[in-house]
Amino acid sequence: MPSRRRSALLARLVVDEPGRPRVILGELRRVILDGAAPPGTVIPLREVAELFEVSHIPVREALKTLIGEGLVTHRPHGGYAVAQLTPHELREMYIVRETLETASLAAAVANATEADRAELRRVNSLLEQAIRDDDPMTYHRQSRNFHVALTKPSRMFRLLHMLESAWNVTEPVQSMVHVGRADRVRLHTDHALLLDAFLARDIDRLLDRAERHHRRLATVIATLPTDTGLLVPEDISVAQ
Repeated sequence: MPSRRRSALLARLVVDEPGRPRVILGELRRVILDGAAPPGTVIPLREVAELFEVSHIPVREALKTLIGEGLVTHRPHGGYAVAQLTPHELREMYIVRETLETASLAAAVANATEADRAELRRVNSLLEQAIRDDDPMTYHRQSRNFHVALTKPSRMFRLLHMLESAWNVTEPVQSMVHVGRADRVRLHTDHALLLDAFLARDIDRLLDRAERHHRRLATVIATLPTDTGLLVPEDISVAQ
């Protein structure tokens, strides 16, 4: 199992310019956030360094940054791996996401331009297509894009940065890929209601729909399997 996961990560790294340490961090982060390296995937320091034609030092520095972002863990004598969350930690990060998103919505409605509203409609149409195609990976990706389009018009840049960081921590799990189609359909129905309220500039209705959506999302997330390696059991401590 470790060798399969390890190969998955190495195979997805793109090395356009070997010998340039500054690209290592971006490439490792991209592969992890894309879901190409699931939680628990080993990140072999030596082989990544060889791939980028650099010493171990810049790879280790990149991994330290990703540890700080909550995307990578390090176990003494066990090496580096894509971070795994416990079910409790996953629920906690969804609460953080909900809190930050909710705080941005009133400002987003007030500041949204026609271009912002058009972007929200565009992403919603992509979500609808993903539902019709029963394409969970595209649905997962576009669901995040929908929430970005919902909050970005707030122009609350520090808050949005924190929201992005919180979202990134949950991204390796690829939650929407692993829930059932019926749950995705129900969550997308919520998206349509959020869109309607946003376009109507009805802040009270938008906040009410957002609360209901996050309540449903919490229920759905609680159904994710805990025996597949996506999440680590609560009684196992993962050293940072």
